[in-house]
Amino acid sequence: MEILELLQSNTLPIIVLGCGVVGYILKEYIPLDSKHIPLIMAVLGIVFNIAINGYIGVAETIIAGAVSGLASTGLHQVFKQYFNDKKEVE
Repeated sequence: MEILELLQSNTLPIIVLGCGVVGYILKEYIPLDSKHIPLIMAVLGIVFNIAINGYIGVAETIIAGAVSGLASTGLHQVFKQYFNDKKEVE
């Protein structure tokens, strides 16, 4: 239960949204191997977090940024599977 609480408290919606937009652009318009996108999103999440909040400390800055960036990757997969399932039903 502690891990879930840690993830929930360190996920920042604005960073998830920003990384989601950048991740979508990378996926759709730039010839890049998909296996590199989660790493790019984690690093970008850290950069966004430092830009928004400044460097507060390791847990507050690096972990929250990386978790938020990776959450955008997971959120993309959830939407992708949801909409693919909707198309198959029709």
